[in-house]
Amino acid sequence: MNDFQDIPGPASSDKLWGGRFSEATAASVEAFSASIHYDCRLYRHDIMGSKAHARMLAQQKLISPEEAAAIVQGLDNIQAEIEAGRFEFKPELEDIHMNIEKALTERIGEAGARLHTGRSRNDQINLDLRLYLRDECDRLDTLLAELQRVFAMLARRYLGAIMPGYTHLQRAQPVLLSHHLLAYVSMFGRDRERIGDCRKRINVLPLGAAALAGTSLPIDRNMVAEELGFAAISDNSMDTTADRDFVLETLFCLNLIQVHLSRLSEELVLWSSKEFEFIRIGDRYCTGSSLMPQKKNPDIPELVRGKSGRVTGALMALLMTVKGLPLTYNRDLQEDKEPLFDALDTVKACLAITAEMLSHTEFDTDRMRQATGGGFMTATDLADYLVCKNLPFRQAHGVAGQIVARCQELGCELDELPLDEMQHFSPLIQEDIYTKLSIEGSVNSRISAGGTAQSRVEQALASVEHQLGIYS
Repeated sequence: MNDFQDIPGPASSDKLWGGRFSEATAASVEAFSASIHYDCRLYRHDIMGSKAHARMLAQQKLISPEEAAAIVQGLDNIQAEIEAGRFEFKPELEDIHMNIEKALTERIGEAGARLHTGRSRNDQINLDLRLYLRDECDRLDTLLAELQRVFAMLARRYLGAIMPGYTHLQRAQPVLLSHHLLAYVSMFGRDRERIGDCRKRINVLPLGAAALAGTSLPIDRNMVAEELGFAAISDNSMDTTADRDFVLETLFCLNLIQVHLSRLSEELVLWSSKEFEFIRIGDRYCTGSSLMPQKKNPDIPELVRGKSGRVTGALMALLMTVKGLPLTYNRDLQEDKEPLFDALDTVKACLAITAEMLSHTEFDTDRMRQATGGGFMTATDLADYLVCKNLPFRQAHGVAGQIVARCQELGCELDELPLDEMQHFSPLIQEDIYTKLSIEGSVNSRISAGGTAQSRVEQALASVEHQLGIYS
């Protein structure tokens, strides 16, 4: 039996929209359709929008200045009570808008009932979400910048350290550890750019679209936009109330951030393993085994990697929600908030804990340098050397491959193969080849813009530190 079946609902007159109905809403419907348990987090933005709306109504003489003042003061008092934990949210009032409006009307009387003049919950919730997401975009940018600063700090600390660069998870070419770390600065920098660009489309005022067709009342949307800091007002009332593109775009940005965190986490898991031993994550960010006393598990990066699924699920959920909706507002759109809130909370937590953990992670630069000693990692340098001797690259590539095969036969590295052996494959090779085949020589030869040569990495790091406001 449904737990709510025998509980009587409130009288229809208790609903702010109840005039057309002759029966009270079923308690089961109240329980099923209520959103206040999650959209209560929008209280500050709902109140902010309502205060701006009230001031506009007074300017347009749709309510009196005294009524507007009472509304604003009443809303301020409600906000203070919410933040003090004294406000009672009532599930039977469905959502954050109705809870606040009902409380306001009970406190200040008829003036509170005038607040909803010229607006609908359809454009009101769109407004609340946009105000909320503007703040969340700014918070995400702050967290991303902090993570970039941690990477820049590590890049500065380990400047000059050499490690293997990988393709296909195979040792490929030697690179500076700082170059590898700065790759994540670039990656998360693009995330900041996307969030900033997304914020531009969020920052459009929807209030005034009303239910779907606008309003016949002489409202001033531009005044509200200016007070709330919106750069523009929406240009089609039907699109406005139906639109959740800005939520989907935010979720997409969150997905890319989380995917980037997951890729980083995968490397941290690998690098902390006995097979690599490139890093030591601080003990406070690891756990042990209930059975094996020697274990030190990288739980934080594993959890960050694992949480990618729920963030991707949030995007997929909302895409499926909106894909079949006709214009304009449908109650299905209530399903936008829970996945959005969960994805935001997840990504923010992952960004914060990752930055904190990396600040307490040590890199074993000796071990990294030792790992560059095998795998013929300077074979490309041999091919480039021959190109500089005017041999076409494809031929140079073939010669280098043959020399690698000969080294494998003899069980030696490239820089250990005698000169006469090399010259057997190409007479263009001279004694100076050994400088080119050293690990340090290979790294510092990569002088193209964006390359791993220390001179380039120092320039890139200085630029990053300037952009992030880091001054040593």
